[in-house]
Amino acid sequence: MAVLILAQAAALALAAAGGAEETEGPRPSDVIVVTASRAGEARAASPAPVAVMEAGEIERLAAQHVSEALNRLPGVMIHRGNGAEHLTAIRSPVLTGGAGAGSFLYLEDGVPLRAAGFANVNGLFEAADDLAGRIEVIRGPGPAQYGSNALHGLVNIIGADPRRDARLAEVEVGQYGRARLRLQAGGPNEIGAGLIGLSVRTEKGWREDAGLMRAALQGRLDGGAGATRWSVRGALIHLDQDTATFVQGEGSFRDRALSRRNLNPEAFRRASAARAALHGEHEFGGGVTGQAVVYARANTMDFLLHFLPSRALERTGHHSIGAQTQIIADTGATRFAAGIDAELTRGFLYEFQSRPTVGPFVQGLHYDYTVDAAVLAGFVHARRALTETLRIEAGARLETTRYDYANAAPDGVVGRYLRPADRTDSYTTFAPSAGLVWDAAEGFQVFARAARGVRAPQTDELYRLQPGQEIDGIEPEVLDSLEAGLRRGWARGRVEITGFAMDKRNVFFRDADGFNVTDGATRHQGVELDASFDLTRQLTLSGALAYARHTYAFDRPLTNLSEVIADGARVDTAPDWLGNLRLLWTPSDALQAEAEWVHVGEYYANAGNTARYDGHDLLHLRARWQVREGVEVFTALRNALDASYAERADFAFGNFRYFPGEPRQVSVGVRVRG
Repeated sequence: MAVLILAQAAALALAAAGGAEETEGPRPSDVIVVTASRAGEARAASPAPVAVMEAGEIERLAAQHVSEALNRLPGVMIHRGNGAEHLTAIRSPVLTGGAGAGSFLYLEDGVPLRAAGFANVNGLFEAADDLAGRIEVIRGPGPAQYGSNALHGLVNIIGADPRRDARLAEVEVGQYGRARLRLQAGGPNEIGAGLIGLSVRTEKGWREDAGLMRAALQGRLDGGAGATRWSVRGALIHLDQDTATFVQGEGSFRDRALSRRNLNPEAFRRASAARAALHGEHEFGGGVTGQAVVYARANTMDFLLHFLPSRALERTGHHSIGAQTQIIADTGATRFAAGIDAELTRGFLYEFQSRPTVGPFVQGLHYDYTVDAAVLAGFVHARRALTETLRIEAGARLETTRYDYANAAPDGVVGRYLRPADRTDSYTTFAPSAGLVWDAAEGFQVFARAARGVRAPQTDELYRLQPGQEIDGIEPEVLDSLEAGLRRGWARGRVEITGFAMDKRNVFFRDADGFNVTDGATRHQGVELDASFDLTRQLTLSGALAYARHTYAFDRPLTNLSEVIADGARVDTAPDWLGNLRLLWTPSDALQAEAEWVHVGEYYANAGNTARYDGHDLLHLRARWQVREGVEVFTALRNALDASYAERADFAFGNFRYFPGEPRQVSVGVRVRG
């Protein structure tokens, strides 16, 4: 509760600084978002904290990795791995394994990139982020329209608008063999409007044996007649990368020669994804609108488990069909939404060790199973204006998940691997929420929300076991969240401050000995600031700042552990402070330059709080110049001060491990518009 009070006090001070005479400019209600309700509405209408990155900023950034974009948003920290790999934190520590996969919901135009029980800890490498027209992020539990995995937050990658009559070709080259191509064409046609985009990214990698090729093809066709509108959308993603792994030893990331080494040059990841969706909307009249999405997806991945002595080959994949439906009735003072979502998925996992037996890592087949999953959910959400300035809302989602597991390998224990017999498991979750928005004054809002986030267990948490582990003790994770904040908009800027407190139970993670913990608990409290100010007509200062404390809320003092977990101890890989500050200079319509400062505070590298990473600060510089109409040159100098840092620090098996950050590097590109 202290953080909520701090957030309100800070926001009141900033609101006063804006001055009552400067209320003629942009309001919070000027921004339209789709993620808060699966339908377009003013961001200020919802108490959910939605951070938005618009098309202009995405293009100016020209990110080499999705972390460059998302880490500009408050409360978000994406740890960049090798190639397209990443680990995510949104109002959370950086989570790994099933917790990392299942705690965040990744969407493309509102449809999950993967089925909930088959999520991937690197889930965003299957997004077409290079072709995005907009990115929206909700911090904390998702609204009632979203189901399992919208626990700590969700990321919605929204495609470009096909109605814009635009053609674009973009080429960029940089150090370490980097090259990027982006082609897009769209605009009105005889049917309605269409868009097609292609993105290809390659690099040799700044580390040894760490090449990457990632390609995305995306298409969209919109049409309609009368009160009905429809949109057909599809995407193909291909990833082929050689993976560089940790460097070992305390402070080893500071040694540039050591950092470039790859101790596992045989490591690789090959993945592909295909998605298609039909979006439809019909206006029935009287303020009633029906929406539906019917979709299909398929993906596969081959991955060498280089971080284990087995060096086993893992093959995974799943294919799904599903539907999202929603009826919205809007009378002005009242807005009511209700819907049913359903999805069927078949997934598989195969793991085989070719190398000779190493202790309990036995040569031969480890796992070979399929899982048929069925998810059915219903939700309701209502918003009511009590007065001209006060709106309240409430919602709830009831969701049932059923897994039918079939084991194709012999049942029982082989080495460190436990293969359960065929079985069926079902989970039912209930996620209520309530909130309010008060327009306290012109351009000034107070908002608050209480919400529950839930996630059913991931299939590999249930069926990829080790001796001594049991399925029956695994329950859905539950996170209860309380947040409050203020939004202030005036002629020359905007400020949003949010304080939150969250308690999570039934936490599932792997301990230091590699065993599943199924009954953990954690607490999360913090304050987030998102602001932008026009200092002059040419200078804009923008940034995000977050302070948070993430702690364990249970004891696990077992003597056979290499680290002991204590109630009140800090969760590892969870810095107190995250900061991002940008100064944008626009001296003319043809020239623009930006300086970006990134701060990651110190954090513990293990759950026992005995190993620490000191954090880091980075400076990035970017500029673009319009040579003539339709032709633009852009450049970036990343890590301009050549700081030695770690993208991720970890302490395991008695040693420090790091993913070293890249040294200073430059890239140059040309963008041509037709």
